[in-house]
Amino acid sequence: MVSLLFTLNTASFAQHEKDKGMKKVMVPISVATALSKKYPGVAKVTWEKEKGNYEANWGGRSGEDSSVQFTPSGEFIEIVKAIPVSELPATVIVYIKEHYKGAKITEAGKVTDAHGTITYEAEVNGKDVIFDKKGSFVKAED
Repeated sequence: MVSLLFTLNTASFAQHEKDKGMKKVMVPISVATALSKKYPGVAKVTWEKEKGNYEANWGGRSGEDSSVQFTPSGEFIEIVKAIPVSELPATVIVYIKEHYKGAKITEAGKVTDAHGTITYEAEVNGKDVIFDKKGSFVKAED
């Protein structure tokens, strides 16, 4: 069950408290409903705003083993599942060594978008470096 608090003054938003009330994110009911329908068993969800969309995070010790994004209307965008760096395609490791000399991959993720397209993310020097399913470089994002 998604842990959300519903506000009394509006029927169109759910309120989630992160870090014991230090940061509040107002999540549209359409988004909260979409999450509970697509992932009915999730618990201890934290919410963030990302580029105008809503990101739900849950699972693992960090609480971010799974990260899913929805548009404000509740349309699914993508899910990112944290993976060990060793599960990235070998070509990703080679690319990072060649283009980010001496840098370490601090996080890795397998991304599946709404169309079922798989990509990989490798966090390096605070940037997400994106690769296609075969491990070919696509782009770097801040």
